[in-house]
Amino acid sequence: MTPAELAEVVLSAAHAVFTERGLDRSALPERTVVERPRNPEHGDYASTLALQLSKKVGVAPRELATALADQLGRAPGVKSVEIAGPGFLNIRLDAAAAGQLARVIVEAGEEYGRSDRLAGQRMNLEFVSANPTGPVHIGGVRWAAVGDALSRLLRATGAEVGTEYYFNDAGSQIDRFARSLLAAAKGEPAPEDGYAGAYINEIADAVRGIRPDVLELDDAAAQEVFRVEGVQLMFAEIKSSLRGFGVEFDTYFNEKDLHDRGELDLALQRLREQGRVFESDGATWLRTTDFGDDKDRVLRKSNGEWTYFAADCAYYLDKRERGFDRVVIMLGADHHGYIGRMKAMAACFGDDPERSLEILIGQLVNLVRDGAPVRMSKRAGTVVTLEDLVDAIGVDAARYALARYSSDSPIDIDVELWTRATRDNPVYYVQYVAARTASVGRNAAEVGLTRGDAEAFRPELLGHEKENELLKALAEFPAVVAAAAELRGPHRVARYLEELAGAYHRFYDECRILPRGDEEITDLHRARLWLNDATRTVIANGLRLLGVSAPERM
Repeated sequence: MTPAELAEVVLSAAHAVFTERGLDRSALPERTVVERPRNPEHGDYASTLALQLSKKVGVAPRELATALADQLGRAPGVKSVEIAGPGFLNIRLDAAAAGQLARVIVEAGEEYGRSDRLAGQRMNLEFVSANPTGPVHIGGVRWAAVGDALSRLLRATGAEVGTEYYFNDAGSQIDRFARSLLAAAKGEPAPEDGYAGAYINEIADAVRGIRPDVLELDDAAAQEVFRVEGVQLMFAEIKSSLRGFGVEFDTYFNEKDLHDRGELDLALQRLREQGRVFESDGATWLRTTDFGDDKDRVLRKSNGEWTYFAADCAYYLDKRERGFDRVVIMLGADHHGYIGRMKAMAACFGDDPERSLEILIGQLVNLVRDGAPVRMSKRAGTVVTLEDLVDAIGVDAARYALARYSSDSPIDIDVELWTRATRDNPVYYVQYVAARTASVGRNAAEVGLTRGDAEAFRPELLGHEKENELLKALAEFPAVVAAAAELRGPHRVARYLEELAGAYHRFYDECRILPRGDEEITDLHRARLWLNDATRTVIANGLRLLGVSAPERM
């Protein structure tokens, strides 16, 4: 019996109690939940339904809990129900009901853990969006890992998600990039405000390969060639790096397109229609202070140039016009000030920013080697890049390490720890269970042990303490996935997988799955193989949500 199925049993018992007592059944919720108690001695699951309903129907919570416990105790699969405190229900399942979960998981396969919790929500998820002026640095890599995992979680819970990379190919930083490439091609030092590093020389050489005549042009024309060709080469490299990291976007959106298609003018018109635009000192302003911003924002300067904020407005409107009802943007630690102005901007368009816009801020990441931070890349010259991280610890370890912590916490990634083949390396600890469960399956096949038909499965045999502990851990997975999606926290999946790995190791140590020597294969061996394979399924499903592999051998 899954927690969701038990919750339905609890709600059914409540309906029966309300009918018998003539209570108002409209007070009953459409659904309820059961949770694992912190202390396993209190039972397998706990429900607070009696406490939630008592005031609504004017019945003392303990009295209502007693009636619920009596009704619930008659339900198939429920071994006992105890009342604790003012009206908590502590529920124990019989071994057969608990053990059936192993069959449910194996038969569900990749679908186990998925739900329709966020069905009906259409979300645009923008992350990374590094400027095409250099390789993706380690802060952007964090968003690549977390953003991709979050998109998988949101889809697993029923949301329609479009992932997006905002390709910032307009503005002064692109001009500095082009001037840096031109200087490198000429063998001159980088401009004072320009970009340096081996990658600049590499791209400059590549542009000259495409346009051998580029240095014969005047500086303005040559700089334009380096801008166009250099940005394309840099962005192709960024996309290739992300692809190698397992991250693909549904849409790569060019900022330049906003300008070329007149979308900044459209955004300005819409904001004027809302009565939020005013002119002052020859510039065009948006009155964001009407919605809590610390100052009004310039959309168009007095010289006629658009501001970055105007492009932000146009891009937000474009996403909403494409039918996304929620815009989620993941930004780095230096963007806290961005939240207020963006929320105010959404309100200026007439939207409810609490519904239409969500901004997630991530904290800094350091790569640490021999106890000291790695300060810069050999190639980029100024920052640690995606390639540096992958070269140091590998894709799986990098993705897991970056997704394992709440994004609002700074983290240090210790090269020695994350490359160690020991239990203290979290990704190794979890992947080892994936490999061990697969190994058990192979070894079982060699001795002729199979799970057999589902009808012949005897879940009541899974009554050992460690089997029960593992089953309860497996049962939590759907709720963990739902919470991780709703709270935007992929780290919850990683931490859960580590707890599940621990439960499996304890089960494996005390409950022999394979027969010894010439020992006869029994229904207990088969039942434990179901449980082994259920664990393999959940570990693989959880790692897949993080974009990490579940190896069959290590």
